[in-house]
Amino acid sequence: MIDFWLAAGLLLLVALSFLLIPVLRSRRAQLEEDRTALNVALYQERVAELQVQQQEGVLDAAQMDAGRAEAARELLADTEGVAAPRVTRLGKVAPLLAAILVPVLGLGLYLHFGASDKVELTREFAQAPQSMEEMTRRLERAVAAQPDSAEALYFLGRTYMTQDRPADAAKVFERTVNLAGRQPELLGQWAQAQYFADGKKWSDKVQALTDEALKADPKEVTSLGLLGIAAFEGQRYQEAIDYWNRLLEQLPPDDQSRIALQGGITRASEKLVASGGKVAQAPAVKPAALLKVRVDLAADLKAKVQPGDSVFIFARATSGPPAPLAAKRLTVADLPATVELGDGDAMMPQLKLSNFPEVQLVARISRAGQPTAGEWIGRSQPLASSTTAPQELTIDSPDK
Repeated sequence: MIDFWLAAGLLLLVALSFLLIPVLRSRRAQLEEDRTALNVALYQERVAELQVQQQEGVLDAAQMDAGRAEAARELLADTEGVAAPRVTRLGKVAPLLAAILVPVLGLGLYLHFGASDKVELTREFAQAPQSMEEMTRRLERAVAAQPDSAEALYFLGRTYMTQDRPADAAKVFERTVNLAGRQPELLGQWAQAQYFADGKKWSDKVQALTDEALKADPKEVTSLGLLGIAAFEGQRYQEAIDYWNRLLEQLPPDDQSRIALQGGITRASEKLVASGGKVAQAPAVKPAALLKVRVDLAADLKAKVQPGDSVFIFARATSGPPAPLAAKRLTVADLPATVELGDGDAMMPQLKLSNFPEVQLVARISRAGQPTAGEWIGRSQPLASSTTAPQELTIDSPDK
């Protein structure tokens, strides 16, 4: 903040100069007026002496006029260049009082309406925190400075959860939902914080929050995990297994939490068997499809295209909706290129490669950047969506 206050101080000095310079100028004008008055008094004294000498017969009329003219010339010479006296009604006290009040009022107004706290927070967040406590203090100050920031509230709530402060987190997540809307992820976070704040006791409030979250998004991970925990604590082991299996399907293969989640499923299964129950077989999960394709341009077309032309590579069902199941976008300059098309590239959640047994690969060049129409195209023969062997696709035909 030092550089900020130095800049503010410099601007304050500039402002004060507009007040103090007129005061200094008035003092200089006063000195000039005093000197002019002294010169006039000397002139009048010289004229009086000449009149006395004339009366005593020392000077005749001609000499009297010459002496008077000489005194007048000296007076004019001494007062030449002196500006006319200025009339001011401010006096000396008002400008000096204003010079004192300007910085005081300026500082007070800035501290009340300004953003010094936000400037300081910006500088702090530019540096890595030394501890979780320091990060928490920064987030708390950020929320105080920007109470309408849903993002700051969300991160503060997550931080409270890592510090085992679920009651504080629940209040923060409730504020976040009120600001950002009833998004599934926020509802799940609020429900989880409320559950732990209530001492791991399931309540109608928590049930309503998880129901609303999963209704909007059946794959909302926090709600699935929380329902699994609540079912396990309530000795409803099959429900816990089902919820956790659904959560397991949403996690990436390399997610570290899969190990802990699988361990929870195993413990729930053991307890279910020990209580005389039988673990229901989970429905088989269809493996995710992933097609690898190398796209190139026919030799006779290389002179007819431009490096910046768009290249759309997609897979579509041979029997099904015409919309692409997965798509990637490149430019002619990128060719030849190898891309992967899989369930993660789905244009819509319900239209995945793995949901259709047979697909066709298409690559289209469009100078206008339109994926549905272009100048040149290449198509593959129909192939199974479960194909793992790399495919070759050449753009070689006019797009009709």
